[in-house]
Amino acid sequence: MRAFITTLLLLICTTAFSQEAMRRWRKMNQVRNDKFDLVLPEVMRENDIDMWIIMNREGNLDPLYSDMGEGYVGSFGSYYIFTDRGGDRIERVSLGNDGYLLKQGGAYDYFGSVDELKEFVTERDPKRIGLNISRNIGGADGLTHSGYLELAEILGKKYEDRFVSAEKLVSDFRSRRVASEIAIYGEAGEFSYTIAERALSNEVITPSITTLEDVAWWMKEQQFKHNLGSSFGMPSVYITGPNGVEATSSDRIIQRGDVIMIDWGVGLMNMFTDMKRIAYVLKEGETKVPAGIQNAFDQSMKVRDIVQRTIKPGVTAKKAEEEVYKKLTAAGFNRMKGFNQSTDLDMTDVIIGCHSVGNWGHGIGPSIAYWNPIRINYELKPSNLISIEFFAYTKIPEWGGKKLRVPIEDDAVITTRGIEWLYPINPRMLVIK
Repeated sequence: MRAFITTLLLLICTTAFSQEAMRRWRKMNQVRNDKFDLVLPEVMRENDIDMWIIMNREGNLDPLYSDMGEGYVGSFGSYYIFTDRGGDRIERVSLGNDGYLLKQGGAYDYFGSVDELKEFVTERDPKRIGLNISRNIGGADGLTHSGYLELAEILGKKYEDRFVSAEKLVSDFRSRRVASEIAIYGEAGEFSYTIAERALSNEVITPSITTLEDVAWWMKEQQFKHNLGSSFGMPSVYITGPNGVEATSSDRIIQRGDVIMIDWGVGLMNMFTDMKRIAYVLKEGETKVPAGIQNAFDQSMKVRDIVQRTIKPGVTAKKAEEEVYKKLTAAGFNRMKGFNQSTDLDMTDVIIGCHSVGNWGHGIGPSIAYWNPIRINYELKPSNLISIEFFAYTKIPEWGGKKLRVPIEDDAVITTRGIEWLYPINPRMLVIK
C-alpha cells in the first residue's frame, strides 16, 4: 500500500509539474505569435527596415533569443530572419535553429540550413538589412564583431553596404506589448509584491534576531520554489537612517526603529518586474509608525498620484518628464538636481526615474529618466510597460530635521487613458511588530 501511495503521489506531482511547464510554454508561444502578427509589421515599416537578421552562436546567444523562440543552435550558428515582402504579414524564417519546441510553436514559416543564407537574402534583395548593433542599448547589441564579419563575407559587399543598426527596431518591437504579454506581466507582478510584502512582516522578520541577509535569502528561496528568475541577482533589502542607506542585504541585524526597504523583481516567462516596498519596525511601546516617518510616506503618495495622472501616451518621454515636474512644482514639491542630492528646504525633494520594464527589470523602451539620454527621446506608446519609480525626501522631526528618502516603485502599462496598474500597488507603509 505504501509503495502504491508513493507512486501515486509521484505521478500527481510529475503531472502537475509537466502541466505548469506546458502552460508557460503555450503562453510564450501566444506572445510570440501575437507579436510577429501585430507588432513586427508596424515597427519594421516605421524604421524602414525590410529585412531583420538576428544571429546566434552556440554559447553566445542574442539577447532576443527567448523572444524569438529559442531552439537548438548548432556549432555553425543560426539566424532568425524577418522579411517585409508586402501585405500585412512579415515572413519569418529560421535557418540553423532546430528543436521540437521551436517548431511546434508555430511562429515560423520555414526552417532551413545556415548554408541557405546567401541564396535566401539574394532572392529577396532587401534594401535595408537591420542587424542587432547598438552603442546605446545593450539588448539591441547582440551581434558580435566576428559575427558581423561573417555576415559581410557570406553576403558580399553589395549587401554589407545595406547593413543598418536595428537599435530602434529592437526597442520598438520589445516595448510595444500585446495583451498576452501584459497578462504574463500581471502574473509576475503578483509574485513580486506578495513575496516582498511577506518578507517585510513578522512571518520572516524577528527584530533583534533576523538579518537583512536572512530576508534576502528567504526571498531568493521563494524564487527558487516558484521557478522565478530575476534581473537583479540578490534582492536589495536595506536600512535607511538619518545618514542615508546604512546596509544592504548584509549581516546587519534588524532593530526596532529601523526603516527597511526592498528593491527587487522576479522573472516569469521572459517578463521581469521591478518594484519596491517599505516598512517600519515598531519600537517597544509603539503601536503605529511615528508621525514624521508616516508624513514622509504620505508625501510620497501625493507624488505618485501626480505622476500617475500626468503621464500620457503620444509624447516623448522627455516631454512627459517636463510635464510631471511642472505639476510637482506647482503642488509644492522641489525638483532635485540629481540622484541623492536632497536639500535643506522644508519642501519634499523629488527625483523621478520612470523607466521601461518588460523583458528585463530595466527595459529598453521609452524611459522617463534623465540617465537614459537616448530613450528619453522615444515616444510613449499605448501598451508600453513602465515602472513608476521616484524618490521623495522629506524632513523627519524625530531625526533632528534630517530627510528620509522614501523610494516608491510599481509597474504599470500605458494605455490611451494614461497609467494603469498591473497588480495591487504599494498602499501603505508596512509595519513589523
